[in-house]
Amino acid sequence: MKTHLHFPIIYTLIFLSLAISAPETAAQGDALLTQYWALPTYYNPGAVGDSDNLRIRGGGRMQWIGVDNAPRSFIAAADMPFKLFNKRWGAGLVAQQESAGLFRNLTVNAQLAYKRKLFKGEITIALQAGFLNEQFKGSEVYIPGDDEYHDPEDDAIPKRDVSGNALDLGLGLFYTHKKFWAGISLLHANSPTVTFTSDSESSTGTSGGSDSSGDAIAKKYQFTAERTAYFMAGSNIPVKNTLFEVIPSIIVRSDFTFTDFEMTGRVRYNKLFTAGIGYRYNDAISIMLGAEIKGIFVGYSYDYHLSDIAKASSGSHELVAGYNLKLDFSEKNRNKHKSIRIM
Repeated sequence: MKTHLHFPIIYTLIFLSLAISAPETAAQGDALLTQYWALPTYYNPGAVGDSDNLRIRGGGRMQWIGVDNAPRSFIAAADMPFKLFNKRWGAGLVAQQESAGLFRNLTVNAQLAYKRKLFKGEITIALQAGFLNEQFKGSEVYIPGDDEYHDPEDDAIPKRDVSGNALDLGLGLFYTHKKFWAGISLLHANSPTVTFTSDSESSTGTSGGSDSSGDAIAKKYQFTAERTAYFMAGSNIPVKNTLFEVIPSIIVRSDFTFTDFEMTGRVRYNKLFTAGIGYRYNDAISIMLGAEIKGIFVGYSYDYHLSDIAKASSGSHELVAGYNLKLDFSEKNRNKHKSIRIM
């Protein structure tokens, strides 16, 4: 028995119209986290090993609370520096699982970076490689027969669950200095395309067709992750004669057709407790709270949406957490490099 969807019908069809209505289509974008600064390696592989820490982070974003089948994103990342051939390197792993409507995607990437001193700072160039898995739960699509706008027999909509994998590549450039940090990256650099194949149920079935012999014909669908460029930058600004710091930052994202950005301003007290506000272009304003004690980090943010989705949703919530373990890279236990960013 097929699942009956009400609002999710429209929601799913919106994603379908963007994602698989043509032979080659655009995929869901990467999650734009409100606390993007807490998971920098998700957006830029060049951020791996940017401090003398083994850094483990994870986060979840629950978008548009109150809207059925709204996006849900879960991200995990780990990175660390290391020395090889008397040179400084960085390595990391990052994984994302996201659901939106009847779509599911999973990305897993390994990251490797080379570091070099430059202008009293450190520049990093990095590559990442992994796979992209896309799934569509076609078996749960339900369109009422009396729907005047959508055809239940539309061949552009798979009638069965379909999935596929593709190689996913990315690269990044990242620079840290005692006064600021900045980076640019290109994710999905090879524009990976996942091909779905959905076999017809029968020669007289509704999910495909048949040839002159009555055999079922397989339907093929393609799902493409568009190349996406990111720019991130930020700084730590101590407030003289106090225990406070001001931490501004920005992230800009573009798939070369659409561009959006988010600006954040945080205040940290005694390198322990943080509070801040943010603005995402044409989408939301946010508040965030965080704490880092003995290497354990926890952060929370809430988004109030400025678009019409606010009529159906009470907002979006995000939680990130992780652990930093200091590593020793010298015989005298001196940490020669410290990132100005406290993650």
